[in-house]
Amino acid sequence: MKKKIYLAAPLFNEQERIYNKSIKNLLTSRYEVYLPQEDGLLLKNLLDQGVALSIAERKIFSADIAAMENCDILLAILDGAHIDEGVAFEIGYMYALDKKCIGIQTDIRRQLPSGNNPMISMSLDKIFDNAEDVVHWLEGLA
Repeated sequence: MKKKIYLAAPLFNEQERIYNKSIKNLLTSRYEVYLPQEDGLLLKNLLDQGVALSIAERKIFSADIAAMENCDILLAILDGAHIDEGVAFEIGYMYALDKKCIGIQTDIRRQLPSGNNPMISMSLDKIFDNAEDVVHWLEGLA
């Protein structure tokens, strides 16, 4: 049975979505990967369908919570001047569930002069600077 990975990532522009998809593609041969932009619900789509904002937000929240609870590992994309708020929540939630949490951060910018916010860095088992190292590390869990 394949391990399940929740890919927590910002998804608000085309570049982010393309990168997220490339990471998912690296992993799908060996893992079942849940990528919210593809496997979950998107606020814009729900609103375009006429769903009320409060209902749309609840549906997205519930779907992503269920997906996280069903996954074994969280892989968080940490790129950007600041870590995406949704990603930060997903890291904390999966950490609280005592699940493996790792990150990938190719961006050299950090929130603090000393690095990432300690609440993020201490919640992650490891932070990688490239996708290939993530794949090798995951292979060691098998």
